[in-house]
Amino acid sequence: MDYKYINRIDSPADLKQIPVEELPAVCAELRDFIIEALSKNPGHLASSLGAIELTVALHYVFDTPNDKLVWDVGHQAYAHKILTGRRDRFHTNRQFKGLSPFTNPAESEYDAFIAGHASNSISAALGMNIGGDRNVVAIIGDGAMTGGLAFEGLNNTSMDKNNLLIVLNDNHMAIDPLKGGFTQYLVDITTSEMYNKWRWRIYQAMVKLHLMNDEKRRRILRRNNNWKAALSKQKSNIFTGLNIRYFGPTDGHDVVGLVRILSEIKNHRGPKVLHIITKKGKGYAPAENDQTVWHAPGEFNVANGERLTANGESAPLWQEVFGETLLDLAKRNEKIVGITPAMPSGCSMSIMQKELPERVFDVGIAEGHAVTFSAGLAKAGMVPYCNIYSTFLQRAYDNIVHDVALQNLHVVLCIDRAGIVGNDGATHHGLLDLAYLRPIPNMQICAPRTAEDLKQMMVLAEKLDGPIAIRYPRGRVTGYGLPVTDVEYGKGVKLRDGKDFAVLTIGSIGNPMSEAIEASKRDIAHYDMRWLKPLDEEILHEVGKKYKTIVTAEDGMIAGGLGSAVLEWMAEHGYTPHVIRLGVHDQFVEHGSTKELYHMLKLDTEGLCESLLQVPVK
Repeated sequence: MDYKYINRIDSPADLKQIPVEELPAVCAELRDFIIEALSKNPGHLASSLGAIELTVALHYVFDTPNDKLVWDVGHQAYAHKILTGRRDRFHTNRQFKGLSPFTNPAESEYDAFIAGHASNSISAALGMNIGGDRNVVAIIGDGAMTGGLAFEGLNNTSMDKNNLLIVLNDNHMAIDPLKGGFTQYLVDITTSEMYNKWRWRIYQAMVKLHLMNDEKRRRILRRNNNWKAALSKQKSNIFTGLNIRYFGPTDGHDVVGLVRILSEIKNHRGPKVLHIITKKGKGYAPAENDQTVWHAPGEFNVANGERLTANGESAPLWQEVFGETLLDLAKRNEKIVGITPAMPSGCSMSIMQKELPERVFDVGIAEGHAVTFSAGLAKAGMVPYCNIYSTFLQRAYDNIVHDVALQNLHVVLCIDRAGIVGNDGATHHGLLDLAYLRPIPNMQICAPRTAEDLKQMMVLAEKLDGPIAIRYPRGRVTGYGLPVTDVEYGKGVKLRDGKDFAVLTIGSIGNPMSEAIEASKRDIAHYDMRWLKPLDEEILHEVGKKYKTIVTAEDGMIAGGLGSAVLEWMAEHGYTPHVIRLGVHDQFVEHGSTKELYHMLKLDTEGLCESLLQVPVK
C-alpha cells in the first residue's frame, strides 16, 4: 500500500520534519499499516493500536535514541518499531529469524530495555535516569501497574533525586475520573511553560535565600497537589501521595495535545507522571468491541473482522483440559478455588469463572502475590489451584520457597506454557521450571504426557498434602486418543521394552520420542517418568541394573532437570551407566514457531531420532 507519510519515515528524525498538525494523519497510516500486517502475520494487535498517538508524540518530542523510552509490556511498541527503522522488516515480526516480538536492545539502539512481561519499566528507567543528563521515559500500561515491582519502583522514584517521566497509559480504568472541562483546564495550566517557569524561578529564589530545604519542598509539593485536588474535586492519588508531580488524566489519542504537554513537561525537574486515557484496539471496531479476544487474535480478515482458524484441529488445547477439569473438581469440592494473575482466559480458568465466579480470584499481574495469596487460602483450609505461566512463575520463586514450601502448604501450582511456547520468544519460553523447582524441599513435581494424564494429576493433587506442581505445554494436546493408564503418585510407566538401551522422558516430549523410537528401528526401552519429584525409584533400579546406556529427554534446560536428577540418583545408588541428556543447553532460545524451534533444538521427532541413531550400544 502507498502511504504518504510512513513510507518516508526511517527514523524519528524523519518524523520530526512533519508539521505537528499533520501527525494525526501519520497515526492513521500507522494504524492501517499495523492492522494490515497483523491480519496476515499474527501478533499483539489491540495493545499497539491503543498506543499509536503516544508513540508518535514521544518520538516527536524526545531526542531518541539519546533520550530513552523504556516500554513496559513490549506489545505496546509496534508503532515504535515502525518509526525506528524497522518498517520494511515488520512483516517478519515474531517470525523465526525475524524481528523480535518485543523490544530488544540487541535489535535496535532505540530499544532501551527488554520488555517481554510487565511492571519492570519504572525500576529500569529510574536506574537509567540516575546521574544522567538525558531524558528517560517509562511507559507503563496494559495492567502493568498491578504488579508489585511497579510499586517498588514508584516508591524508590519518590525518594531519589531524578527527573524521571512516567507515562501511565491507562486503557482500562482511570485513577481519577475524567469528567468535565475543568480537569483538562488543570492539565493545561499545570503543564504550561509560563506556569512552570515562574514556579521554578520562585523555588530557586527560595533556595538562594536558604528558605528551602528538602522537607519544606516536600510540604509545598503536598500543598500544591492538595490544592489541585481540591479545585478539581478529585481525590488524591498514589502519585501525589508519594510527592510525584501528577499531570492528567488527558486524552491519549490526541496526538497534537500530547506533543504540547510532553514538550512542556519534559524538562521539569523531579519525578513526574503523565496519566493518559487510551482505548485498547483504538481505530479498529472489532478490536475495540472485544479487547480480550483481539489482544492477539491470530490471522483475520481486515474488511469484516472475521478471525481465521486452522482447519482439522480436533485435539483440545492443554489449557482447555485444565479449565474443564478444574470446574469438575470444584463442583465436587467446595473448598477448591482458582487463582490466576490476569490470565483467566489465557489459562482457561474462565471456564470455572463463568460458572463459579465467587471461587475464582484474578489478582492482576502479580505472580508473587498470587502464590502467597494461595498460601493464605491453603492455611485457611481451602484447596487453591494457582495457574501461572511457566516463565512468569519465575517472578514468584521466593514466594514458593518461603510462603508455600517452608510451611508445606497444600497449594497446587498449575504451570501452563511449559517448554517452548513459540513466537513470543526468549522472554516467554518455559524452560527453567523443572530445574528451579526441583531443589525446593517439600515440592512435588509431575508432568503429563497426555490429556488424561493431566486430568488424573489434577484429581490426585486434590488429595495430596503439601505443594505440588503440574507442568504442561502450550497448544493442542499431543498424544490425543492414546490408551489411558492410571496415574499413581510418584510412579512412571513403561511404554515399551527394549534391549539396546533405555530412554526416560517426562511430559509431552514423550510423544515425539515414541515416534522417534519407532522411526529409528532400534530395540529401545521407553519409560515415561511422569514425576520428577519424587522419582520412581523402582524404574530407576530396573534401568540401572539392566542397561549400560540411558538417554533422558525433557523440554527444558538440561542443567538441573530430569537428566541431572537421574545422574545424581545413579551415582548415589552405585550404578554407572552412560547417561546422555537431551534437552535445551545453556542458552536463551529465540522466537519462532514451536515446530521451527523444536526442530532447531533437535527435540522434534526427526531430531530425537537422529540422536537415538547416534547412541552406541555397549
